[in-house]
This record gives sequence, C-alpha cells and structure tokens, in this order.
Amino acid sequence: MNAAGLYVPGRSAAHRLPAGAKLAVLLAAVTVVVAAGHTGLALAAAAAAAALYPLCGFGPRRVGRVLRPLLPFLAAIALFQGLAGEPEAAARVCAQLTAAVLLSGLVTLTTRVAEMLDLFERLARPLRLAGVRPERVALLLALTLRSLPLAASAWRAAREGYTARGLRGRPHLMVVPVVVGLIRSAEALGEALTARDID
Repeated sequence: MNAAGLYVPGRSAAHRLPAGAKLAVLLAAVTVVVAAGHTGLALAAAAAAAALYPLCGFGPRRVGRVLRPLLPFLAAIALFQGLAGEPEAAARVCAQLTAAVLLSGLVTLTTRVAEMLDLFERLARPLRLAGVRPERVALLLALTLRSLPLAASAWRAAREGYTARGLRGRPHLMVVPVVVGLIRSAEALGEALTARDID
C-alpha cells in the first residue's frame, strides 16, 4: 500500500533518495522560505518546486492534482489580504503555501509507505522510555494513511450511485452512503486486527 494511494514508481533522484533525507530537505526548505518572509524568495521556491516535478517524471497534470485541494484556501487568503490592502502579503503567503504543498506532494509521490513507516518507527524508538511502543506508532500511521484512500473510495462509490439514480442538486443524499461505507470498512479492519491479536 502506498502513501494515500499516491506513490508513483520511478527512477529519478528523488525516488532513490532515502525517506529521511527527503523529509529533512522538506523541513529545511519550508523553514527557510517561511522564516525569511521574503515574497521574491517564496515565489522562486514555488516555481522551483513546480519545476522539480518534470525532473522526477511527473507532468503538469500531476502538479494540478497536488494543488487542487489548496486552491480554495489560496483564493480565501488572496481575497482577505486584498481587502486588507496587503497584496504583497497575499502573494507571499500563497507562494509559501504553494511551495510547501508542492514539495510535500513530491515527497509523497516518490516515497513508498513502507519506507516512511520504517523511518517513523526509528524516530519513535526514544519514546520507549515513556512506555510507547514504536511499532504501534507505525501501525497508527499506516492505518491513518490507509483511511485516506478508503474515504476517497467511499465518496466515489456514493457519487457514482448518486449519478446513476439521476439525482441532481441534492448532494446531501451522498452523506449516508459515505458514512455507511466507512463504517463497513472500519468493521472489516477491526475484524482483521482482532484476528491477528492486535488490540
């Protein structure tokens, strides 16, 4: 299972880079861009992040998919800052968010979930001193990542049923099928964990 169903196999330098190194670069890059508070640097970082996608074998559509969920937030920030008379602040914040999301998306697209979970388990080892089991931390992360594509699948199935019935203008009718689908998935997952003596 790949992270949120997004991992794309490839042979780029980003694919070959260890997960820990990628996360360290991501953290450092985002920290520098945000701490600098410079609009030009933020815009350059966003452009550079977008330029990394073709170098890793991803086309413009992939960039669009990564940014699509962020667009409403960017629009709201731009509107708010614009009304406040601070267009430069709007450009800076939007560019910072764009750079962070694009870089995070690139890490997700080029990193297998197994690598990421192994890294988190190693990072959580010091927590043994506090009674925390690192393997449980990795399991929690794995279940969290698994829930994302399950939720997307439940929504997709509900939308297809909604469309097949010729329903229009009543999207609230999809809520119950989505909830039922998620409950069924949770029950199946619980039964699988119980069968493996995982409490």
